[in-house]
Amino acid sequence: MNKLLIVALTIFATRTFAQPKDNPEIFRITSAHTSFPDTGRANGHRYDDVLYTAAEHYNDSSVLIIVPSQLKVKKNIDIICWFHGWRNNIDSVPAEYDVIKQFLSSNRNAILVLTETAKNAPDSYGGKLEQKNTFKQLLNDILDELKKQKIIRKKTKPGNLVLAGHSGAFRVIAYILENGGVEIKQTILFDALYSQVDKFTNWIQADESHQFINLYTNKGGGTDEVSVEMMQLLSEKNIRYIKVEEKEMNTSILKANNIIFVHSMKEHNDVINRPDYNFRLFIENNHILRPML
Repeated sequence: MNKLLIVALTIFATRTFAQPKDNPEIFRITSAHTSFPDTGRANGHRYDDVLYTAAEHYNDSSVLIIVPSQLKVKKNIDIICWFHGWRNNIDSVPAEYDVIKQFLSSNRNAILVLTETAKNAPDSYGGKLEQKNTFKQLLNDILDELKKQKIIRKKTKPGNLVLAGHSGAFRVIAYILENGGVEIKQTILFDALYSQVDKFTNWIQADESHQFINLYTNKGGGTDEVSVEMMQLLSEKNIRYIKVEEKEMNTSILKANNIIFVHSMKEHNDVINRPDYNFRLFIENNHILRPML
């Protein structure tokens, strides 16, 4: 197991606040249907005169699968996919943002998947996951592993799907909504709406049951401006949404509205878990993911 992940799980187990009553199984697999390697970054990527090489930053096809110990699966399995932002990786995220802890604390009858994208690089490019049906194939690889581990049945299929991510994750999420080949029920952006407004809007319009939460700050380098732009576009299309301040957010608002723009006064890297566990709050209070019985 990767050393960073071991550190993350150690932190997970030794926090002083209330712990979820769960001892999850965590699997690491590789898949040919993750972002990288990809021809679009075969020669690496240059940013601010620094070359981020393909070998170091665009060659990891790892996937982490977190399975709650009390998971109950029949015909379908609900899946939450988390995508990290710039200069992060799937092992640093659990330690930095308590993503695994928040997921388990939410007590949802689902699995959490962390898929590697641009590793420790300032880059939003989603690689192969931007291509048609690649995400669908990735889900098949994940289910194959769960079947191999005898966690799900041979005929189990993906159920409700949720995409969540921070910062630079906006691009890969947007392309999955457009090209992923599967139905996404909820999208959650943590200070991540930098562009791709058309893809998010088209997805919202495609089905009135789709749930979209966009938490943004004035400190994300433009997410506030793009959020205002998107709200104006939704108004022009007569699509109902609600805008609230983070301090006003509560379970009633989350359960009563499908399209929510949440303005936060926090710093860009604080919106996920410092100090409020917003990831848990959002996945715990939707119409999609059921609690563990």
